[in-house]
Amino acid sequence: MSGLQLYYEIHGPAHPPQPPLVLLHGGGDTIETSFGRLLPVLARTRRVVAFEQQGFGHTADIAERSFSFTQSADDTAALLEYLHLGPADLLGFSNGGTIALQVAIQLSRLVRKLVVASTLFSRAGCFPAFWAGMEKARPEMMPKELHAAYLRVAPHPENFESFFYKCAHRMRDFEDIAEDFLRGVAAPTLVLNGDADVSKPEHAVALFRLLPHAQIAILPGTDHMAMMTRTDWLGPMIGAFLEAAPAK
Repeated sequence: MSGLQLYYEIHGPAHPPQPPLVLLHGGGDTIETSFGRLLPVLARTRRVVAFEQQGFGHTADIAERSFSFTQSADDTAALLEYLHLGPADLLGFSNGGTIALQVAIQLSRLVRKLVVASTLFSRAGCFPAFWAGMEKARPEMMPKELHAAYLRVAPHPENFESFFYKCAHRMRDFEDIAEDFLRGVAAPTLVLNGDADVSKPEHAVALFRLLPHAQIAILPGTDHMAMMTRTDWLGPMIGAFLEAAPAK
């Protein structure tokens, strides 16, 4: 991992019968801001591993190393192998969902099932105004909750501006995942999206259609910031999906 030391947490029962569930947080997020409400629900019955990507949360940045989705997927795979976790279930929110898809494409042997929430695979998945906003993104535009969380736990909070622009550049440089790659994902996948999400519901449906073993749920009255707070819906849906025997 090029000297990168990823911060991770392990929650839940020590020896559950199911494989571990690995959480991948969203852009600009920490474990807490992405999964603070959902993680305790999932950890009641599952061994849950949550980690923070390069430069996010408790994980220190590497100045000369940019942020990219493929690099984050490589880091995720390296952590799974280091902790001897594969094949594991992956739950990715927002940018974390895109990273989870990349892990399933690049190293399928490490992935049993996928849950991807509010996840982009194509630039067409967001309205043009979103991409225009990314071109003009400034640190003061970051949601206050995310800014405060970064300052609270980052090993070098003085690097916030650098962190922000690395996040913004990762999104500005977003490249579509080839549809043929998605058609080749073997892992059963649950696609989740809000009806008022940053990613269009139609985009989630398109992802559902491309993945060969997929299910989908569109959450009503749900925008991007609320997505991971809908524990009354997400807990049962995710639990049932992960517990279900693979279709024959």
